[in-house]
Amino acid sequence: MIEVLVAIAVVAVVLSSIGGLMATTTRGVGSLEQHVILMETARTVAASLRSRESLPSGGLSGEMFGNRWRIGAAPMADSPVLPDSRSTWMPQLLTIRVQSPSGAVVDVKMVRLQRRQQ
Repeated sequence: MIEVLVAIAVVAVVLSSIGGLMATTTRGVGSLEQHVILMETARTVAASLRSRESLPSGGLSGEMFGNRWRIGAAPMADSPVLPDSRSTWMPQLLTIRVQSPSGAVVDVKMVRLQRRQQ
């Protein structure tokens, strides 16, 4: 009789440990899935930008896949091109910020060349 109670107690401890591990794994998978969706949204937004066209002064914003996104553009501070040079291209720093409904945020920074406005 005692052996049966000890065996049941051991099984209960093992099952509760496995349950805790499963809960942690489920949370981790959910977090990873959310990160992939945010990064995929940022990639899609970046790919949809028109090549070499200047962005509006306030940037662009919208919603895609249920996530809000915003693009900000600024001249690159550490640009190798001098502001008074005769180059037709200027590097521009783009910041794409994607936020999920739950509040998770991903910021992606990228550099693109833009025609200098004459």
